[in-house]
Amino acid sequence: MLTLPASLRVFVARGATDLRRSFDRLSAQVQEALRQDPQSGHAFAFFNRRRDRVTLLVWARDGFWLLYKRLETGLFAALHRDEINARELHFPRHRDHGLPEEPRCPGPSASLTG
Repeated sequence: MLTLPASLRVFVARGATDLRRSFDRLSAQVQEALRQDPQSGHAFAFFNRRRDRVTLLVWARDGFWLLYKRLETGLFAALHRDEINARELHFPRHRDHGLPEEPRCPGPSASLTG
């Protein structure tokens, strides 16, 4: 089970990412492009070129998790200039299960929260 801490921060990679990348290649991208520690426990979001898919890379105690979502309709919204500069998104947490609720961020009918 993946338990996400209340202090979870989500960093978004700018531009499109080939979502077929391995754990190692995504963690290298976290270090090089985002200048973050991939084993920090924070989540790192990567979008494909069409913006209909997202992968989250998360370190949890003894290994990485890859969480993947494909939208059947619609696209994830592009980030605005001030959101791009922040390079961080906050996902609301589900109180009952300790897992994130449906994120209110780059979704077809959603906006980012800060």
